[in-house]
Amino acid sequence: MEADVVVVGAGAAGLAAARSLGRQKLRVLLLEARARSGGRVLAQPIARIATPAELGAEFIHGRAERTKALLREAGSAAIDMGGDSWIRENGELQCNAEGFSSSARIFEGSRSLPRDESVEQFLRRFENDGALRETAQAARAFVEGFEAADPAIASVKAIADELESGTDSTSARPLGGYGPLFDHLRTDCERAGVRFAFSTRVRRISWSGADVAVDVAGSRGKPQTLQARAAIVTLPVGVLRHRGDETEIGFEPELPPAKREALAHIEMGHVVKVALWFRTAFWEQIAGGRYYDAAFFHDDRQPIPTYWTQLPIRSQLIVAWVGGPGATALSGVSAPDLVEKALHGFGELLGETELARREFEGGLTHDWSADEFARGAYSYIAVGGGNARAVLAAPVGDALFFAGEATSSDGQGGTVNGAIETGERAAAQAVAALGVKDIA
Repeated sequence: MEADVVVVGAGAAGLAAARSLGRQKLRVLLLEARARSGGRVLAQPIARIATPAELGAEFIHGRAERTKALLREAGSAAIDMGGDSWIRENGELQCNAEGFSSSARIFEGSRSLPRDESVEQFLRRFENDGALRETAQAARAFVEGFEAADPAIASVKAIADELESGTDSTSARPLGGYGPLFDHLRTDCERAGVRFAFSTRVRRISWSGADVAVDVAGSRGKPQTLQARAAIVTLPVGVLRHRGDETEIGFEPELPPAKREALAHIEMGHVVKVALWFRTAFWEQIAGGRYYDAAFFHDDRQPIPTYWTQLPIRSQLIVAWVGGPGATALSGVSAPDLVEKALHGFGELLGETELARREFEGGLTHDWSADEFARGAYSYIAVGGGNARAVLAAPVGDALFFAGEATSSDGQGGTVNGAIETGERAAAQAVAALGVKDIA
């Protein structure tokens, strides 16, 4: 038997699970299809830029106590975000103290609905309400941009529950990006004796009451079957749901009907995120310094409507973002063309297209929807999903355990902290099933 526990996926959940298990002196094998750890966290250092370009997860949402504790362990910290939000209204950029999140309060009324419905269906109630029409439009933009969700599919009750949790109410940044935290997790795993197998694809997971067999193919394509007492699966929902080609991951026997139903009600959001860097932070100087403390810009005339700076860190880096249907509309656009669209949009938003082009030095993007190891950015609940996250999180017997942001059922779906907590939770469940006490 190769391991006591096989952990599938070396993202936040998988690393957190493996670290906890390793500290219990269990034999742990962590399998990762990529050639790196980190999953949907992807930091790219840029010469002369103080902050890395985070092409995946970037922010810390809500209290995120485990994330902040790990940052402290890694010698880093969470830094509160500040700055102004500038939104194009009535033809010009105006400072908006509350931004889009304030409009999301409109979803509180969905709690009294007799049954769940889509965000789009709920917001149609306000189309002819002069006082609330603009609020509803902003709320729709919030769901598309912040949740990366399609309003025609997303559950309005799930959105309301997430907002009630407070996870979306505050945001911070990891000082220096997420890299130090993930390096710390991996180092801790190695110190605890966790073995890593990178560039190793899982093809099938077979399970019985007390044993697991995992069929894998390594970087050279040689198939192998690994034996363990239990497995923790931390794969993104987009990967778990994928069917129809050689990248499909099978389960033998098939997962229980309730688990398959839960997967059918958890969607992967789509985003386009482009990092742009410039010779100088020229936006701080134009218009008499009007935008010196700008944190966010939004211009819904642009195909990529949202841009943010790195405040409170002063940097020449700008991130362009569109989520939901807007991102889907850009599927298939090449990376260079996306960089060009983002650059043009940022310059036009500021009324300084030529200046932006003169100052521009480079751009990067990563297509998470086309990434076969992600198949989307992060999860959201479809209409009728109800407790789908909790059902997906539930163990299957004493052999299969599930973790990852999609299994976080306390409002932290889609967050790094949610992934970390679920990894530690799944590790504790596995330890209990294996009869090991006092998990760290």
